[in-house]
Amino acid sequence: MNRIAITIALLVVSNTFMTFAWYAHLRNLSHKTWLVAALISWSIALCEYLFQVPANRIGYETLSLAQLKILQEVITLSVFVPFALLYMRQAWSWNYVWAGCCLMGAVFFLFREPARPSLPPPSTAQSSPAAPS
Repeated sequence: MNRIAITIALLVVSNTFMTFAWYAHLRNLSHKTWLVAALISWSIALCEYLFQVPANRIGYETLSLAQLKILQEVITLSVFVPFALLYMRQAWSWNYVWAGCCLMGAVFFLFREPARPSLPPPSTAQSSPAAPS
């Protein structure tokens, strides 16, 4: 499996955990104190990071930072919309479509360039100050 496919799969899992950590407490824990909801959300968020960190590390080997970020945003919206409609029982809105169109525009502009521009590595040698003339 190629690195971009692995990155996408890991980000989908990560974003699923993230969406539940951020929003599921509004439905399931509304009767609990905010501290209980926060602690439960943080425990779910830990699972998110266990997928997100390797996804970003693997993806960054192939994608630029901007490409990796917009890929994550597209996945976030792709996970959030079904979550909002099916789990949180929110009403359908065409705004989801328009937001997706805006993200597709961002994808177009960020992915039309080469994935990783070849830049010289940063110099590790320290330059000495110029001698007075």
